Amino acid sequence: MTQRQELALGRLLELVVLLNQDMTQSLATIDLTTSRTTVLWELRQRGPTKQNVLAEALKVSPRTMTGLIDGLVATGFVTREPHPKDRRATLVTLTAHGEATAGVMETDQAQFVEILFGGMGEARLTCLFDGLEEILARLRQHGLRLPEPTEAS
Repeated sequence: MTQRQELALGRLLELVVLLNQDMTQSLATIDLTTSRTTVLWELRQRGPTKQNVLAEALKVSPRTMTGLIDGLVATGFVTREPHPKDRRATLVTLTAHGEATAGVMETDQAQFVEILFGGMGEARLTCLFDGLEEILARLRQHGLRLPEPTEAS
């Protein structure tokens, strides 16, 4: 390993830690976890959705999705109701609180993008993006993937 590679790894690890801390702390202030937030984003894109469709979309077990939805119902972000046309299915819908929270998070995300990349030239941003794509491709080649949310999340 060259000294430059070692420094690059150090910077990546520092970035990962900082982003994780920021996200975890920000979400905790509004009673969310990263896994529950993923469900909110999915519902915001899809609208009311069957619980089993959410589980498939997020690549989690039905049991895990039940735990995630239980937490979101308990904190007022979603409702769970019988599907109007399929007696065997459960329909999950964002509440007004869930919709408003997702909207605020979307605004916050746009502001964060400006903090990270505002003022960065297009050529430099392209190099950063291409470099990150290469790193991610190498990790995937070695079998590394994003973890699935856990039931407790």
